[in-house]
Amino acid sequence: MQVLVVEDEQQMADLLRRTLEEEGHQVIVVTDGREGLEIARCSPFDVIILDVMLPGMSGIAVARQLRESRVQTPILMLTARDAPSDIVKGLDCGADDYLTKPFSIDILLARVRAVSRRGAVARPVWLEIGGVKLDPASRRVTRDGQVLGLTPREYKLLELMMRNPGRAISRDTILESVWGFGSEVNENTLEVFMRQLRLKVDTGEPKLIHTVRGFGYRMQEP
Repeated sequence: MQVLVVEDEQQMADLLRRTLEEEGHQVIVVTDGREGLEIARCSPFDVIILDVMLPGMSGIAVARQLRESRVQTPILMLTARDAPSDIVKGLDCGADDYLTKPFSIDILLARVRAVSRRGAVARPVWLEIGGVKLDPASRRVTRDGQVLGLTPREYKLLELMMRNPGRAISRDTILESVWGFGSEVNENTLEVFMRQLRLKVDTGEPKLIHTVRGFGYRMQEP
């Protein structure tokens, strides 16, 4: 499974990463609430493990905004607060389960398996913006009916933007979502890939991929 861990306590984050990777899961760890929200909105995950007390934005606010954005990825919330009112607040904001610290690793893994079985809402059969149509099942991309020959990296870039139509996505978020955390790829490399993608996708009118100066990129119809 693809698991997003949003946890600012370094020892806990390392423990969660190590434990989940030993179980065969692919894990991305972020330490800031706003960054976690951005990544969760832009990339598909099977489970989100979300701490409550986070810099930037609380886990409660992150969960609430994800649900308001119609992101239905199962959320397992972690916190040191075990009062009934805190648990109720966490579940009411959109979390699927609630685990208090300290916890048993076996219980954590069992809870992860349990929430993952609930699954997220079904994604669209295909994505479409301004004549560009992307089929996630076959990874086939067309514009006005003509097949576009994209490399795997170009496809991931395009899918990320098409899953967030009209929304500006930061360069850092694109790099982390497409190349992975800890990658040595820089913004110059991203610009090269984006230029190649535009040569294939934006051959006609209207132009769909737009640069957001000083921030990143956005895909939308004019």
